[in-house]
Amino acid sequence: MNTASAFSPLLAALAAGIFTWGCTALGACVVFFTRRFSQKLMDGMLGFTAGVMLSVSFWSLLAPAVQMSEGGNIPSWVPPAGGFLIGVVFLRLLDKLLPHLHINFSMNEAEGIKTSWKRSTLLILAITLHNIPEGLAIGIAFGAAAAGFPEASFSGALVLALGIGIQNFPEGFAVSFPLYREGVSRLKSFWYGQLSAVVEPIASVIGALAVLAARPLLPYAMGFAAGAMLFVVIEEVIPESQRNGNTDLATGGAMLGFILMMALDVGLG
Repeated sequence: MNTASAFSPLLAALAAGIFTWGCTALGACVVFFTRRFSQKLMDGMLGFTAGVMLSVSFWSLLAPAVQMSEGGNIPSWVPPAGGFLIGVVFLRLLDKLLPHLHINFSMNEAEGIKTSWKRSTLLILAITLHNIPEGLAIGIAFGAAAAGFPEASFSGALVLALGIGIQNFPEGFAVSFPLYREGVSRLKSFWYGQLSAVVEPIASVIGALAVLAARPLLPYAMGFAAGAMLFVVIEEVIPESQRNGNTDLATGGAMLGFILMMALDVGLG
């Protein structure tokens, strides 16, 4: 594929990544307009985030990957399953090595290599962990549409970016407000909240480049993004949403997020 034809999907992936980053920044802006913190609201939003990510993993990644693999020399489930396992291992290694602290956790529960980094830095890195697979998923979707796969479309990639952007709004708030509650200034709390999504435009471009460079690897790449995303949901987001006893609210948020993303993907994509 020549440079001219490759430029459009890369630009689209970059723009979509910037959009989802902007949604995170918009969520972080809420810290300027509120003084009160609702743990129930936070847990409901985390549940919503989990639901969107679960839905994206299946409807936007795994199901199309299986369809793309049909008619090959190996069973159609093998490429997405192989990519899925690699994605899980990749995120597991990042989780073990990268210092980070999940929302609502105390400092003595920080994970990864032990450091003396501040709580704000560790919170940013925790959110960054699950922004990586989100960014990759966006880039892969735009790359697949540009590569001409019938199972992938530009509108479907736009819907995926929209869904991830919607769930990024509460993520920005989920980082900025706990920091403000602990005495960090509003401006710094906002800065740290939006900073957690800086990686998404970068990961989006990387995902699109990977697909454009090696089209046969697309089902593996989609499985990789799905595996990484599901690892984050099960290991991080769902436990955080259930940690404070607001189980029903968090579960309801997850159901709402899942059905909303499914409706967007199936209805508009």
